[in-house]
Amino acid sequence: MSNSILDPEPSQPMRQGAFWAETETGFDNDQYLAEQTAAILRRVTDSSGKLYLEFGGKLIFDYHAARVLPGYDPNVKMRLLQRLKADAEIILCIYAGHIEQRKIRADFGITYDADAFKLIDDLRDWGLDVSAVVITRFQGQPAAVAFENTLRRRGIRTVTHPPIEGYPADVDRIVSDRGYGANPFIETSRPLVVVTGPGPNSGKMATCLSQIYHEHHRGQAAGYAKFETFPIWSLPLRHPVNVAYEAATADIRDFNLVDPFHLEAYGEAAVNYNRDVESFPVLRAILQRITRDGRLYRSPTDMGVNRAGFAIVNDERVRHAALQEVIRRRFRYACEYAMGMADAQTVERVEVLMKELDALPEQRPPVLPARRAAEEALGAPGKGNAGVVCGAALLLADGGLATGVNSPLMHAASSAVLNATKILGGIPDKLHLLSPMIIRSVAALKQDVMQRKTVSLDLEETLIALAIAATTSPTAELAVAQLRRLRGCEMHMTHIPTPGDDTGLRRLGINLTCDPQFSSSSLFVR
Repeated sequence: MSNSILDPEPSQPMRQGAFWAETETGFDNDQYLAEQTAAILRRVTDSSGKLYLEFGGKLIFDYHAARVLPGYDPNVKMRLLQRLKADAEIILCIYAGHIEQRKIRADFGITYDADAFKLIDDLRDWGLDVSAVVITRFQGQPAAVAFENTLRRRGIRTVTHPPIEGYPADVDRIVSDRGYGANPFIETSRPLVVVTGPGPNSGKMATCLSQIYHEHHRGQAAGYAKFETFPIWSLPLRHPVNVAYEAATADIRDFNLVDPFHLEAYGEAAVNYNRDVESFPVLRAILQRITRDGRLYRSPTDMGVNRAGFAIVNDERVRHAALQEVIRRRFRYACEYAMGMADAQTVERVEVLMKELDALPEQRPPVLPARRAAEEALGAPGKGNAGVVCGAALLLADGGLATGVNSPLMHAASSAVLNATKILGGIPDKLHLLSPMIIRSVAALKQDVMQRKTVSLDLEETLIALAIAATTSPTAELAVAQLRRLRGCEMHMTHIPTPGDDTGLRRLGINLTCDPQFSSSSLFVR
């Protein structure tokens, strides 16, 4: 076992019996794709040939769904849109307040306006175009104006919708020329119009209804439906998948309930969430006023087009994955609270959900190994940074475990990732992946040129150094080849990661949790 501070401590593969189930699928993508496509096309027909379909959740890279429904393709919605490509076009909504507040999409670590740019680019990569971008509840916010200008100057049709006074209760005003009628109409030519956005509360429903109002004034019949993956209406109310949705939206206070309108209309229990149930009476009244159709939906569940529950093929596997997601969310919100990004009520809400599922933080497989790695390294020569020892554990797809701790020249995340590539590539522990000369050179650059306080390599820096080393070292080249095998693996750290570690882990596709502790007493990490 090497004691060099220039390479991470070696780590042996370790089998985690409970983890073997992680490789089993619980969801059939092909079945879901077939059923969901058919259900949407039926709604288009039922809407007299023109349907505005609100797409809730993530349109692309839906990693929450992939985590709680093992086997779910995070881009299955894009595959669905490609099937409907000849008949569909897309409108993208973003709330002006989110642009101004610089709201963050956590799984990418980027703001909502940047996510909107990314979404447009991603759609183009899939051969799909955005017909228009709508900035909702626009009141001249400076950041929203800059966003609008950027889009327009890049040739993307952009419109703004101001807030409607009395929304959503004043139906008379909303369904009038002073309400929806004051919004610009977006010309569309295809029977299916998908209305989506980078996150919740982006104004998707109001945009759909505004468009339907204009369509009917122009003599074109049009209908509305909603495509939201979670909660899954056909699963029990307290099924772990639905509980995981509550955990994911604890910060916006969403909660699930049995749809009372559906129960009254059909005598059947169906799961929905509070905002849809609360807004249904007003939404129904608005739709009836616009369409003059008394045969409209009888419940919020009726509005939904969601066949996800019927593609679950292994309920036990899905339950286990959903429980793990609730634990992940607990760690995430605890860290966000420590960083001032979440409130105590959000943390308390997830703790309640943890108790409901009889879940403990230590049930996440890499948690205890990470803490153990830190404890064992405490006081060891050459370990720790100013007395702080950070431990990391990375659980591989086959059950192997790589651990790491911080050293004066390498962060714990860097150490764990390098150890993982050694395990996957069958590289002996005694071999250095990075030459001591490379590490010292990078450290000197950070200290002498960039005037950095710490010289220890974070994960981003380590990966760049490894890629450079791979040009002359076959061992490093072999290690680089293993990195893509880390996507989807689970990792835990005993401290909140630095920006370079966080970005590196996200780009590798590793699912990270960490204890809500800071690795340094410094308020500004350089």
